Amino acid sequence: MALFLKLAELAEQLAGDAGRLKKRAAIAEAIAAVHGAASESEDTGLFALYLAGTPFAEADSRKLNAGGALLSKALLAVSGATDPELTAAYRRHGDLGAAAFDLLEHSRPGSSSGSRPGETHVRESGHGAPRVEARLTLEEVAAAFAAMAAAGTTAIRARLVEGLLRRASPLEAKYLLKLMLGDMRIGVKQSLVEEAIAVAASVPVEEVRHAVMLEADLAAAVKRAFAGTLAEARMRLFHPLGFMLASPVTSPEEAVERFTEKGAESAGVSVEAFLEDKYDGMRAQVHCGDPEQHGRVAIYSRNREDVTASFPELEEAFASVQQPLIFDGEILGWEFATARALPFAVLAQRIGRKRVPNEVRQQIPVVFMAFDLMCANEELLLELPLRERRNRLESAVERLVEAVRSPLTIDERTRGAQGVMFAEPEGVGMERLMLSPSRLVESADDIERAYAEARARSNEGVMLKAAASFYQPGRRGLAWVKLKRELATLDVVVTGAEFGHGKRAGILSDYTFAVRGEGGELLNVGKAYSGLTDAEIAGMSAWMMEHTLEDQGYFRTVEPLMVLEVAFNNIMRSSRHASGFALRFPRIIRIRSDKPVSEIDTVERVEEIYQSQVDKPVEGHA
Repeated sequence: MALFLKLAELAEQLAGDAGRLKKRAAIAEAIAAVHGAASESEDTGLFALYLAGTPFAEADSRKLNAGGALLSKALLAVSGATDPELTAAYRRHGDLGAAAFDLLEHSRPGSSSGSRPGETHVRESGHGAPRVEARLTLEEVAAAFAAMAAAGTTAIRARLVEGLLRRASPLEAKYLLKLMLGDMRIGVKQSLVEEAIAVAASVPVEEVRHAVMLEADLAAAVKRAFAGTLAEARMRLFHPLGFMLASPVTSPEEAVERFTEKGAESAGVSVEAFLEDKYDGMRAQVHCGDPEQHGRVAIYSRNREDVTASFPELEEAFASVQQPLIFDGEILGWEFATARALPFAVLAQRIGRKRVPNEVRQQIPVVFMAFDLMCANEELLLELPLRERRNRLESAVERLVEAVRSPLTIDERTRGAQGVMFAEPEGVGMERLMLSPSRLVESADDIERAYAEARARSNEGVMLKAAASFYQPGRRGLAWVKLKRELATLDVVVTGAEFGHGKRAGILSDYTFAVRGEGGELLNVGKAYSGLTDAEIAGMSAWMMEHTLEDQGYFRTVEPLMVLEVAFNNIMRSSRHASGFALRFPRIIRIRSDKPVSEIDTVERVEEIYQSQVDKPVEGHA
């Protein structure tokens, strides 16, 4: 029976350790100890899973459904603290778990966060009633998490959280909250836990990682590692794999250089590269064709969220696939009349929707533009070169394109119990699966022409992918590069600032900024928090503190005197900001201490840049 306290104590130790090897050794020793004490239980797997900051296995679709607001209320109820006290504690740490430790230490003077394993201890509850309690076990925490995931109301989940916190020492409460929020902040990623599992079980780390990738279950991989059955892991659909990422380049010449430098050659990357348009849509994986779950489709975003509900027509279309497949590609708003992608600002109106009515299906139709095939017939294809994956992708799309269809609108009465439309005869509806055009590139001039053509098609730019490259989930390296140029920059003035989180707790590091209106008034146009060095942010924060006009707790209105130069990908019309515009992916280029506020850019300049975009939203769609 493993205690949660042991995990909390190790997490606290790891948070103070800087060395990766030292962390790995400590985790491996702890995993081996838990396995030695309870080799037949699930404790070892839970220990590894929780240390990696995950309440459930990745393949497990359950959610705790406990956000910061619910957890904060539960903490207030248990600790007896006031809202201002919680706000002050959070401000000190930028972390709810660390804030809980402070509040519970204060409210429980008789508690001991470092009691020996198995001890009982006496302390006061948040209501001042002392009682004797046993330490929490990993199995008890797992049972509470399962109950939270199954709870039908927020009130039930809140009671379960309070129950855990009332039984927890301050140190346990600290890491319970961190775990429930999915952010341990101890400098330990899952990859390090995987290495520690390999050390503890004396197996190759590659085998551990391969099993985790196939089954998306770290706890199951721990069990397999100690049982010697890692090779028996089999690929499962319906858990997101990591996406391969591209490195940015700013010119065709830089792209060519990246593919011909020694680093690329030594990594086995061929100079031969495929060129594709870079679409301004939503990166996604489509999982479909599981013979044991006929008609099931799952669509995952780049941050591994299940977004299937936002795109029911894709779910309907891919439900006809009969063999297990995982596609990598881009969800695009699509104008069928012109066969062109709609701007991202239009597609964005669909993201996050749980219900998509016929009106939205008609106004913003979507397609899936496939550019890679990650799995086929339960065979993971990641270690095949792109050239071969591309051949298999082309064959799959050619075979499926006529079947992967769905209508623009549906009769709600034709929907089944799971929300998936009953199958229609082949050929009915619109094609929803498309193949991203790709060709071999020959020179920098060739790339430049392709870039101009892609922009003329209202796409972001171009991608170049080494033909011999393997698919490396979560990696951003030399094998894929993206060429897209910044549209323009704007000189803006900071009007407000928010406190950051984690290492930026207590520092004003998120800046709201404005341009000048026709009458000289300042009109907000965006917010940015990246681009400055730590030293620059510290200086900015100190300046903001001294020039605060209104302190609203987490947000401060400041004197509009600090000018920044910001870059961005594009501009969208938006009712969220007073300017009527929003910058997409803004980032700070530099602090313009040389420029007076009277010379910042205007709304007219923003409008001018907006109108110059070849991929600006159609006004009727915005």
